[in-house]
Amino acid sequence: MATSSQYPSAADLHAPLASPGLPPSENDAFLEPPRAIFSRSGSETPMSRDSSVMSSDGPLLPAAGKSEVDFGAHQPHNNGSGKAGRRRLVLGAAALGVLALVALAVILPVYFTVIRPNQNNSSSASSSGSGSGSDAGSGSVGGGSGNTESPTGATSGGDGSIVRMADGTQFTYQNKFGGFWVSDPKDPFINNARPNLWTPPLNTSWDWEKDRINGVNLGGLFVIEPFITPYFFEKYPGTIDEWTLSEAMAADTASGGLSQLEKHYDTFITEQDIAQIAGAGLNWIRLPIPYWAVETWPGEPFLAKTSWKYILRIFDWCRKYGLRIKLDLHTIPGSQNGLNHSGKFGQVNFLNGVMGIANAQRALEYIRVITQFIAQEQYTDVIQMFGIVNEALVDTIGKDQITSFHLQAYNIIRGITGVGEGKGPHIAIGDGFIGINAWSNFLRGGDRFVMDTHVYLAFGGGPNNDPIATGTGASAGGPWPKIACNAWGPSLNDSRSSFGPTVAGEFSNGYNDCGLFLKGVPGSHTYGGDCSLFQDATNWNETMKAGVMAFAMASMDALQDWFFWTWKIGNSTANNRVESPLWSYKLGLDLGFMPTDPRKALGICASLGADSSPWDGTFQSWMLGGAGADQISPSSSSAHPWPPTQIAGVPAASMQFLPTYTPTGSVVSLPVPTFTGVATTMSLPDGWANSGIVLEHLRRFRGVRIQMRLMLSVLRFLRQFVVVMGLLL
Repeated sequence: MATSSQYPSAADLHAPLASPGLPPSENDAFLEPPRAIFSRSGSETPMSRDSSVMSSDGPLLPAAGKSEVDFGAHQPHNNGSGKAGRRRLVLGAAALGVLALVALAVILPVYFTVIRPNQNNSSSASSSGSGSGSDAGSGSVGGGSGNTESPTGATSGGDGSIVRMADGTQFTYQNKFGGFWVSDPKDPFINNARPNLWTPPLNTSWDWEKDRINGVNLGGLFVIEPFITPYFFEKYPGTIDEWTLSEAMAADTASGGLSQLEKHYDTFITEQDIAQIAGAGLNWIRLPIPYWAVETWPGEPFLAKTSWKYILRIFDWCRKYGLRIKLDLHTIPGSQNGLNHSGKFGQVNFLNGVMGIANAQRALEYIRVITQFIAQEQYTDVIQMFGIVNEALVDTIGKDQITSFHLQAYNIIRGITGVGEGKGPHIAIGDGFIGINAWSNFLRGGDRFVMDTHVYLAFGGGPNNDPIATGTGASAGGPWPKIACNAWGPSLNDSRSSFGPTVAGEFSNGYNDCGLFLKGVPGSHTYGGDCSLFQDATNWNETMKAGVMAFAMASMDALQDWFFWTWKIGNSTANNRVESPLWSYKLGLDLGFMPTDPRKALGICASLGADSSPWDGTFQSWMLGGAGADQISPSSSSAHPWPPTQIAGVPAASMQFLPTYTPTGSVVSLPVPTFTGVATTMSLPDGWANSGIVLEHLRRFRGVRIQMRLMLSVLRFLRQFVVVMGLLL
């Protein structure tokens, strides 16, 4: 079972916190140093952040009977004359009046400024954790009835409504599935939108057993890939990845240098794209981002800290149209696979070779920084999954080594978010090209892991020249639809039964490897025929389109929970057309070879008589953050220490000499968006999910401490006052 010692302490997660400057006291025991949030021991469960303030026997409130005003028993005294008695009564009444006024003057401020706010904060925190924000969870806001004003003042609209974008232009929202958008400048974090009627609104919890992920990747937007944006690599011959492209762009000041990349971030995917994704019956996006969105180090040529503001814009647009996000850290320092989409083509220097541990340390730091941001309450309903390493080459790195990394990342993430349903994103790990069945016993008991597998037929090395344009009816697609069903359906269902939630983070219509720069620059292919047909979809006839659609729908049915790679492919400058059309969902909708309603894919594999390995439709409780979550066995934890005791490419005797980093630099955080016209009472993000909690605790403890000292001082005064008045009377 995982214990609190597995999690990084507060000191590990944050820069040292400055002292709040409290006055010295003879009784400081109740103000202990801040602990790691949600730390636990044994079978204890996390408590409310404010439980110590609210508890009658907590350390911040005086123990019962110890701080009450002791009026004492009635003291014997002589009954004086009537005048003396009346004088005593007057003095007694005055004393009681003063006593009551002073008590009210002390107790009421304590209640309304300390206890009551803490109670309110505790209740709001507990209610927000469930992800069910408001009554609009029923889908009442907007209702798909056009451009209206909701009761909350949120502008919303359904099919046929006019959307006005930030630049002043407008478009007509098209959504035939009952979806509606919601956007309120006064409440920028409103989560009432939904993309369609079969998908819960953002303010309603996702049901991992019943709700199906029908998603699309925004590939090539923030992580440049040659086949998605071929025009960059056509403009700069000899470039093969974003590293060499960045160097070439930086030298080309006449064309704007690296600012060309920022223009790409701004224009490649627009708000209208996100609206079209929702209108296509899709409900999730997978958003690949690079580590240089956080920072770069000297010698790295990437455009640093620039894409983040556009990433935030994607978050906002997805919120507006009700789309959930799987955020994916697509690049890792040193490269996790040596492929061009890792940032640098060539060697694997992550958990491999002399810099393997040091590069992994950097990756963990970026995972921490990103988690701190996306685990903030303003983003948890939108970003519900975090893929921490994309396509690690496990055959090179080693399964035990990548598991050690995943366990360390898990401890960092759950140390920030806490444990259990609704506390931060699900953590997605990749199958590392060794197959999902190899991970059935991966860190069992871990809190909310998701298996992410990428399934392609294009890269198997075969000619794949069986025909796909074989008809427009049941025969459409030739053998390829059934091949997809048999290849993927049983294995993903087996993974759901043994591992837990399992998604296909990437798949495409690419049953062959035809496509400009698909396999790098200049590229090659193993397809056994002429690729020209597959690089120009404008020449496809209805039979060809029907075959590709049949393959797409069979893939969707086999996978159940999926993200198509990718939404959009840019045109080649050589002929001004998409030359990898099998990989573009948007082009498929435009030209008629992708389904306009993904639900039509249900049952395709059964109708083809494909192999099956049914999943019973349920997950074990711990897989979803319920009972038993975060109970990774001690033997599993001890078998995967951090850092690993051995990595590939380094002799065992040399491990102790590997370079590593020490945390002496400044703490990095991600910038937050700015808003105008937002209510001053609204909670806004500050970039730190965990340190915000720690600082809030310090603020509250300081307020409680000062108020309690004041109250205790006054109570001592009142006790003496009563004694003196008793003597006078």
